[in-house]
Amino acid sequence: SLGAAGSARPGMQSALLLVVRHGGHMERGGRRRSEPEEADKGRMKRTIIKDWKTRLSYFLQNSSNSNKRKSKKAGKHRNYFRPSPEEAQLWSEAFDELLANKYGLAAFRAFLKSEFCEENIEFWLACEDFKKTKSPQKLTLKAKKIYNDFIEKEAPKEINLDFQTKNMIAQNIQDATHTCFSAAQKRVYSLMENNSYPRFLESEFYQELCKKTPTSRAAQGT
Repeated sequence: SLGAAGSARPGMQSALLLVVRHGGHMERGGRRRSEPEEADKGRMKRTIIKDWKTRLSYFLQNSSNSNKRKSKKAGKHRNYFRPSPEEAQLWSEAFDELLANKYGLAAFRAFLKSEFCEENIEFWLACEDFKKTKSPQKLTLKAKKIYNDFIEKEAPKEINLDFQTKNMIAQNIQDATHTCFSAAQKRVYSLMENNSYPRFLESEFYQELCKKTPTSRAAQGT
């Protein structure tokens, strides 16, 4: 009857809609073709991993070059090679474990760059270098550079700090001490630990590092 045909039509539409939603295409004989959505997802994942490796190689290369002046011994650069899955998994135990590993630090910097907030780790690293400076003259110069790069309004790498903290830093750098940026560094560390670090652990790149599959350790960042 007309009523029966009319009631069957919505069911057919639902079936067709289900096929479209799942990205499936039916061939003759009812066979399903490969799903384009899955292929696109795979290509996107490979592109993300490739972009990560490019950024990671850049940071590893810079770290290696900066340390060549300190030591020419090849053994000093072992941490720059891709870690084993077991080593990578240690980074998830504590944020400090990640920052203490050269490869892990470079990987985290690459991740922050992908999120357009690499100024946080760059500021933290600048503060670590600042605290190790012994010369009072160099301390003052570095304090002013850190302020100009990260603290002052519309700085090229301005970090997110409240006005009171920024104002306190502006006063302290006039007579620079090793504690000039302590409060700001703690704030940025906490921000990274509570926000960026958990997202890094969930990222495609970190998950790939933790996979227990045969990988080559012959080249950096690969």
